[in-house]
Amino acid sequence: MHSLERIGRYRPERRLGAGGFGVVWLAHDDVLEATVAVKVLSENWVDRLDIRERFLAEARLLRRADSNRVVQVYDIGELSDGRPYFVMEYADGGTLADRIEAGPLPVAEALRLTALAARGAGALHEAGIVHRDIKPSNVLLRTTPGGADRVLLADLGLAKSLAQASGLTLAAGSAGYTPPEQARPGSGIDARADVYSLGALGHHLVTGSVPGPPGKVERPDRLRTDLGPVLGPDVRRVLLRAMEPDRERRWPTAAAFAAELDRLAEAASGGDVPRRRRRRRTALLALSGVVVACAVGATTVLVTREPAAKTLRVEDGTGRVTVEVPAGWGGQLRGSGWNPRTLGLEDGAEPGLAVANRLARWQDLGSGVDGAFVGLSEHGDLTGEVRAIAHTGCHYAGSRAYSSTRWHGLIRTWDDCSGEDGSLTEAALTAAGGAGQPQVYVQIRQESGDDDTADGVIGSVRVEP
Repeated sequence: MHSLERIGRYRPERRLGAGGFGVVWLAHDDVLEATVAVKVLSENWVDRLDIRERFLAEARLLRRADSNRVVQVYDIGELSDGRPYFVMEYADGGTLADRIEAGPLPVAEALRLTALAARGAGALHEAGIVHRDIKPSNVLLRTTPGGADRVLLADLGLAKSLAQASGLTLAAGSAGYTPPEQARPGSGIDARADVYSLGALGHHLVTGSVPGPPGKVERPDRLRTDLGPVLGPDVRRVLLRAMEPDRERRWPTAAAFAAELDRLAEAASGGDVPRRRRRRRTALLALSGVVVACAVGATTVLVTREPAAKTLRVEDGTGRVTVEVPAGWGGQLRGSGWNPRTLGLEDGAEPGLAVANRLARWQDLGSGVDGAFVGLSEHGDLTGEVRAIAHTGCHYAGSRAYSSTRWHGLIRTWDDCSGEDGSLTEAALTAAGGAGQPQVYVQIRQESGDDDTADGVIGSVRVEP
C-alpha cells in the first residue's frame, strides 16, 4: 500500500501492520493532539462490497462492546478513493505475541494476563459478541501514566454477534487456538468457543509454545517443570478444562475462567499474605495516574487538623473525604478530586485527595515517596477493577481481605518495581453498612513501611454523605 499523507483529519506517521483486509497506521490527531491507530481498508478490496461491509462491521462491533477492556473506536470515515477507515486507541505496549517472543512468562504474570484477556472476552460476550480469534497477537497492551499495562482485546475481523454465531457455516480461527466446533463448518458456536481460545492463550503464555490440536494438547506441567508439585496440577486442571474438546465440559463463562486464573495467580505469587512487617521495593504502579487526575488544581501546604502528635488528618476540597496519615507524610496536599475512569469505572468527577511528602515525585519509579491517595466512587464494581489490575514488571506480593467496623474490602500489595526499598498498597473498600453506600479506592506508597501502617491509614478513611 502506498503511503498516505492524510487520513481525514489524521496525519499518518508510520505503518503498524496489515491484516487480511486492512492496514493499520500510527497517526496523530492534530485537533485533539493525540496519538491514535487508524485502520484503512486495503486498496485491493475497494470494489468488494461484501469485504467493505465486513470491514465496517468490525468497527461497529468494537464500538458496541463499549468496554475499557476492548480497543475503543473513536471515529469512522472514508478516503477520497472510497475506502473506509476507522480510528482506534493506540496500544503503545505492543501485543502479547511480542511479550512472549523470548519464551514463557513468569507463571503469575502469565495467569494474570490471561485472566485480564478473559475479562475482555467477557465484556464482548455481555455485549452479545463472540470474538472467534483470540490469540497473543490480538491481545494488546497499553501503558498507563504510571507505566503498567492495560490489556485490550483487538481485531474483531472474525467476530460475530452471538445470534449469528449460532448458525455459522464457515470455519475460521487460528491453528492452536481454535476449538473443534469452530473448525467444523455448520456446527455453530457460542461464547465457550472463546473460552477454548483463552485457555490456549494461557497455555502459550505459561509454556512458551503454541498448543497442539484439540484433544492432543500437551500438559503444561510437563512443558513447565518449575510449576512444582502443588501449583502444577492446578494450572493443568484450569487450563485444560478451558481447552476441553467437548464444550459442555469447559468453564461455562470467560468470567468463571478469569476468577480461577486470578486465584492461581495469587497462589503463584505467594497466595494470601498475613499481616506482617516487610521491606519492599518502590512500587509506583499504573494507578499513580489516578493521582495525576486528582492533581488538577492547586497544591497546598498540609494543615494539621488532628491534635495527635504523630498523625495528620486531611480532607479533599469538598470536605466529604478525610483520611489520617503519619505526620511525616505531610508535605503537600491536592484535593481537587479524580475521575474514576482512570480505574476503569464510570466516567465523571468524584471527590478525592492525594497527600505525600514528595507529591511531585509520585510518578517517578525511582523516587521514594510516603503518601496516600483516596478517591470516592459512586458507581461500578470497584473491587473487580482493582482485582483486575496487572502491574507487569512488578512483583505481586499477594492479597488479603480487610474488615473493620467502617469498611470491608480487598487489599493488594506490590513490590520490586524499582531499585529502592518501599511498597505500594491498594485497597477497594465498600462501606460496612451495605448496599447503596459509597465505594473508596485507596493507594498507599511507603519508602519503608509495613502492613500495619497501611491498615491504619485505610481504617482512618471517612466519607461524609
